[in-house]
Amino acid sequence: MNPATRIAADVRAGRVKAREVLEETLAAITIKADPLVAITRLLAARARDEADAVDAKIAAGEDPGPLAGVPYGVKDLFDVKGLPTTAGSAIYCDAPGAAKDAEAIRRLNAAGAVLVATLNMDEFAYGFATINAKHGTTRNPHDADRLAGGSSGGSAAMVAAGLLPFTLGSDTNGSIRVPASLTGIYGLKPTHDGLPMAGVFPFAESFDDIGPFTLGMEDMALVCGVLAGEPFGEPRITPRLARFGGRFRENVDPAQIAAIDTLAKDAPLVELPDIARARSAAFLITAGEGGALHREALASKAMKFDPQVRDRLIAGALLPQGLLDEAYQYRDAFRAQIAEALENYDVILAPATPCTAPPVDDPRIMIDGAMSAARADLGIHTQPITFTGWPSLAVPLKRPGELPLGLQLIGKPGSEGLLFAYARTLEAAGIIGSIVPTSAQEGVTA
Repeated sequence: MNPATRIAADVRAGRVKAREVLEETLAAITIKADPLVAITRLLAARARDEADAVDAKIAAGEDPGPLAGVPYGVKDLFDVKGLPTTAGSAIYCDAPGAAKDAEAIRRLNAAGAVLVATLNMDEFAYGFATINAKHGTTRNPHDADRLAGGSSGGSAAMVAAGLLPFTLGSDTNGSIRVPASLTGIYGLKPTHDGLPMAGVFPFAESFDDIGPFTLGMEDMALVCGVLAGEPFGEPRITPRLARFGGRFRENVDPAQIAAIDTLAKDAPLVELPDIARARSAAFLITAGEGGALHREALASKAMKFDPQVRDRLIAGALLPQGLLDEAYQYRDAFRAQIAEALENYDVILAPATPCTAPPVDDPRIMIDGAMSAARADLGIHTQPITFTGWPSLAVPLKRPGELPLGLQLIGKPGSEGLLFAYARTLEAAGIIGSIVPTSAQEGVTA
């Protein structure tokens, strides 16, 4: 699969038609996508209409947009006009169709992108594994016996497999950054509320954000610019680096620590205050807001939920309000402490996941010397960052022949452009970069 930037340039210049790109994409998906368990609905008819509309604009001499003819998919919690928004659950499969597209889809469509599919996720985005009771478990393109991560696993797998140049996911506690790390691609959790959330099924609105998955920084910048309504400015400065210490140097792969210490060997180690307490507060707020959102459905349709998701939502719905209030108050204090501790730094380096992708048949990981459910704890390093509302860009370490691992590049609110600029320097130096699995390298070339 060529990058989105190249596809759009070729379509805009008339070197290839959007419809040709789409048909090649659909053919590759037909051949290669099923083993990934990544697609929940293939939108071929809609996609053909959108591709034909792009070609018609070009034929009429009109500007088709910066993403002209670029195929993409969205996590199955974005409103798609005419289809029920299921959020990965059987409960809403027969719900009325959405009245209109989510705002993010509308912006992408206006820019010429072509929506091809909705993509698998943990039910109601409650998990880090994309183990879905209705659709199945999404597989990692680098090793089909391993998880792709979640909850946006279907979105990550389609990009990592070279079947789509970009996709959209959502990130509440790490649901973009975790699968990006485990599948070896780029994924952005933006500044909270930095990208349009209208028409996205919520999980915990205090934390929910959307963001893209891509194979490179050029595509990341292009897609984010369309979603934001204008490009993120990328300042040409040498960023002041820091490394997160404490819990961020525990439960990690040695390769992540080695990469961080090589990139920022002279940068200070900054230990966040009460990081375990911050993660606990994030768990409480997530559970409380998720439980409140689904309270009515839990009362009337409890047995239709994925049992693991149901039990966690019920627990959240039963949390005392006083405990939640305390968690919210702690969040405010924690944000103030973080802002002060990191005032003099621009980019903070941290691991994105505690390990490489765990096996599907035993989805557990080692945390603090004991085996723990991957579905709950793959986000151990992402959840505290979400708690701050700060942006975090997951970037893949260049590891040919090995399972993927990623880092987080974390910045202050509104500093996505600076994170992008720093990531480009790492990319140019060959330190980070996606590696498409060998089995996918004969995918779409248009």
